[in-house]
Parts: sequence; structure tokens; C-alpha cells
Amino acid sequence: MTDPQAPDPQVSDPKTLAARFPGDFLFGVATASYQIEGSTKADGRKPSIWDAFSNMPGRVYQRHNGDVACDHYNRWEEDLDLIKDMGVEAYRFSIAWPRIIPEGTGRINEKGLDFYDRLIDGCKARGIKTYATLYHWDLPLSLMGEGGWAARSTAYAFQRYAKVVMARLGDRLDAVATFNEPWCIVWLSHLYGIHAPGERNMEAALAAMHHVNLAHGLGVEAIRHVTPNVPAGIVINASSVIPGSDSPADLAASERAHQFHNGAFFDPVFKGEYPKEFLEALGDRMPAVEEGDLKIINQKLDWWGLNYYTPTRVHDDPERRGDFPWTAEAKRASDVKTDIGWEVYAPGLKLLVEDLYRRYDLPDCYITENGACYNRSPVNGEVDDQPRLDYYIEHLNVVADLIEDGYPMKGYFAWSLMDNFEWAEGYRMRFGLVHVNYETQERTIKKSGKWYRELASQFPKGNHKRA
Repeated sequence: MTDPQAPDPQVSDPKTLAARFPGDFLFGVATASYQIEGSTKADGRKPSIWDAFSNMPGRVYQRHNGDVACDHYNRWEEDLDLIKDMGVEAYRFSIAWPRIIPEGTGRINEKGLDFYDRLIDGCKARGIKTYATLYHWDLPLSLMGEGGWAARSTAYAFQRYAKVVMARLGDRLDAVATFNEPWCIVWLSHLYGIHAPGERNMEAALAAMHHVNLAHGLGVEAIRHVTPNVPAGIVINASSVIPGSDSPADLAASERAHQFHNGAFFDPVFKGEYPKEFLEALGDRMPAVEEGDLKIINQKLDWWGLNYYTPTRVHDDPERRGDFPWTAEAKRASDVKTDIGWEVYAPGLKLLVEDLYRRYDLPDCYITENGACYNRSPVNGEVDDQPRLDYYIEHLNVVADLIEDGYPMKGYFAWSLMDNFEWAEGYRMRFGLVHVNYETQERTIKKSGKWYRELASQFPKGNHKRA
């Protein structure tokens, strides 16, 4: 995979850029439950793995946690008014498992369901489409006593949770995703130890990989059984793997990296198998894949979501041949980085979509997260975050290019609606279109947010076809 030719000049005027998209293209904003809701002990909610992880020394920046976050649990009406004011047609949010079934299994918490009832009804009253994610990392802490995602039983607990949610809320959802970013749930959390639960063990990670994949399939079954008319999908943060050179060794390394970062999830979900080379490399470290598992995982989806922020550049590293995927990062091709240190490279998004559709038979695609971290503060009531605006312009132009090339790109959700708890980085990293003062909870729409509002306002509401 090589870099494309220099892109065409970027269209920055929102009206002109809007003309590059079909009239039924969906523009939205995205958030996640633990990152914005707060009220972690309210109305019967029990702790998640992130509540525990955040309070362990050395895990999260300055031991920040989600106890208050953006106080969305109490300010949801104000925030939905903000979304309406942003002019977008859809809101992508996640549902907190610990609010619905606080122990992960057993008792259902009606007050938790009541909150999402109000939230979804509030969206409908404002003409906002609802795109829900069932799992965005906040596993009920009680399930860790049984092994968490390393335990097969968690996949079946997730299936029941999905049934409960869809039975109560599914009649008003425009689409639902089972999982957000399996890569983070598996590798970042069970192999690299950066996210909760902080494991650093290949066997634990591989067990989590298969059980998350299985839970996805079981979740799809639950969705289809309870609400067969709600479009079901999954959100994956696939890596745009770019080799450090065109040498055979680097090209082989990039293929191994694809299998590790992408194939571990795409192959079972869309092909009904794990990559052959992946299995050969891991040998007996792979967990038990029981008869029928892959058929459950490999169910036809109505849509899929892609989260993209930055490329992954790799080269062959002979000294790491005892590990998997035996690759190391190459030197960045660009010195342009966001405040979180991620390279800005919009062509990587185009390369990734092209590669994935070449490898897999994929349904319609939504960019479910895309955005940039720039930590700008208000000055005289204004937040000038021009670098973030430039990022959006570059990446939206790439999405328009993909549509022109015939790829089924159906929508785009900006990450994020507002600044929030950024996981291991705490509150020091800001991705929002809206600035949040965490002391006062005041919301201020940034320059990028005003631009995005003008872009979204070019599209008549109600034109988007159901996912």
C-alpha cells in the first residue's frame, strides 16, 4: 500500500463542500456514556471497570475520573438543545451497561432505562436521529470477578443486556451498533495495559478478542430477535497501515500489522474466519473457538462504522520476530501532529477505506468518529481552534472523494460533540466542537463547531434513508 498522489486542493467553504455530498448524506455528532454522563453513583448505577481503573494510581492522568465529567446525566436537555442548535441530523451516543444491569447479570435497573428513555424521547422531540452503541468500554465491574472479557460467560451476559436494551428502547432507535472499537477493548486494554482493565498478557488479550467477537454476534442475534427492523452494525477503529518502504520485508510487515490490527476483527465478522497467518503465528495461545462460534460472529450486517484519526506506519523489525505482529513504527511522514501527538494525514483515511473494501464484502459505511485534539481555551468568549477546523476540512474532502469514487459512504459523525473525559488522558485532552469549562460546566461552541453547524445546515432534515 503506497501513499496516493497529492490530493486536490481542499474545499473549505461549507456551502461549497456540502455540494460535494449527496442530499441524503447524514451529518451528526458523537459522544460516549462514561466520557460525558457523570453521576456514576446515581439511580442505581454500579461501578464499571473504568470507575475502578481511574482511581488506581498511575493509570489515568492525575487520577481524573468520570464521577462528574460533563454532567450530561443532569444536563441532557441542555445538551440536546445544543445538538439541535448545531444543525446536525443525528446523535451517536452509547448506553451504559452498569446503569441497565448494574452487576452485569441479574437485576435490571429501571431507573437506568428511564434515563435513556428520556434521552431518546428528547432526541425525537427535537428531530434528532438516534444512533446508539451498546458497549463503549464501561463493563460492569462485577463481571471482572468472573474474568471480564477474558471469560466466555461475558459474551452471553452481553447478549442478555442487548435484549433488555432493545426491548425497552429499540422502537425509537434509528440504528444500533454492538461495540465501539474492539481493538481498544482487546489490544489496548488486555495486551498494552493502557486502558481498563489494564492487562498486559497475550493470552488474556486473545481470549478477550474471541469473546468480544462472539459477543458481537450474539448481540446481533439479540437485536434481530427483539427489533428486526432496527439496522444493526459494529464500529471498528481500523488501522490505516502504511509500510515504511516498498521493500518486500516492509510490505510483509504491513500485512502482518493488518492481520493484527484489523484482520482479528474484520475476518471473523465479515468472512467467518480468523486470518490463517494470524493463527499460525499464535499457535496454541489462541483460545478455544467452539463449533458454531464463527457462524454466530459472521452475520450479515446492515452497516458498519469506521473511526479514523491517524495512520499507522510500520517497517519490518527482525529483532522483534519473536513477538506478534513483529512490526515497529516507522518515522512519521509528517511533522503535523495534534496536541495528543497523533499524525495528521487525511489520505490515510482514503487508503484505509479502499483497502478494506478490496479485502472484504462490506455494507454501507458511516464515519462514526473523526476529529482532532487541540487544547484551545476561550478568549473573550470565543475559541479559535483553526487547526481542528483544518483537520475536519481535509478529512471531509477525503470522504467526498470516496463517494465520488463509488464507495458507499452514508454519514459522518464528528468526534466529539464536546470536550470530555479522554480515558487515560483524563481531562487534559480536548476533542470537542464545543468547549466545556469543567468547573462551571459552561459550554462554548468553538470556531470549528460553528463551521460544522453551517455545513450541516445545508442539508434538509429527514432526507437521510434509514441505515
